[in-house]
Amino acid sequence: MNCAPGILALLAPLRGGTVLELGCGTGLLTRHLVDAGYRVIATDASEDMLEHARAHVPEADVRPLRLPDDPLPRADAVVSIGNVLNYLTDADAVVAALEAASRAVRPGGILAVDLCDLAWGEAHRNASAKARLGDGWAMITRFAVPRADRFLFDFTIFTECGDFWRRDDERHELVLVDAAEVAARTGLAIGRAFGTETLPAGMVALTNPA
Repeated sequence: MNCAPGILALLAPLRGGTVLELGCGTGLLTRHLVDAGYRVIATDASEDMLEHARAHVPEADVRPLRLPDDPLPRADAVVSIGNVLNYLTDADAVVAALEAASRAVRPGGILAVDLCDLAWGEAHRNASAKARLGDGWAMITRFAVPRADRFLFDFTIFTECGDFWRRDDERHELVLVDAAEVAARTGLAIGRAFGTETLPAGMVALTNPA
């Protein structure tokens, strides 16, 4: 899923300014934002991700930040893409992070966040495992829905290392929330797209009201 075109279209009325990115990962969206002329404060809780982002987008202000507790710098726009907030502990933590993000937006600014709803689990309950192959690597992804408000990704990654292959296993757990309830508690608008970019089934777009 590439939300960059939709996010850039949403931010276009700002005509530049500072964007605070929550959960920048390796800097894929960061790169698009910088190339579009924005000053970007790219944040993540993972130092490994921050190292990748610094290498990928050296022009950005890349720094560690943990939601929902760390204070957020003020910005003309706050964006969070890639179900970042679903990695928090529960719906209350998601609401706290969204409230903090809303406060960080300067008057007239824009907030844009994606979120996996409870419907995400239903939409992917019967999803089969997926395999991806690359040059010197392979990855198998398995999915599970142990309960209505949890979604698990299990990754098995094989990396070629000379004459042998290294195996790494990761588990990612998403907290699924009632997006309509979250929107009501935070006063945010709920939708299914950023600009013309429609989100996958079970994912919603939260934005500050115009």
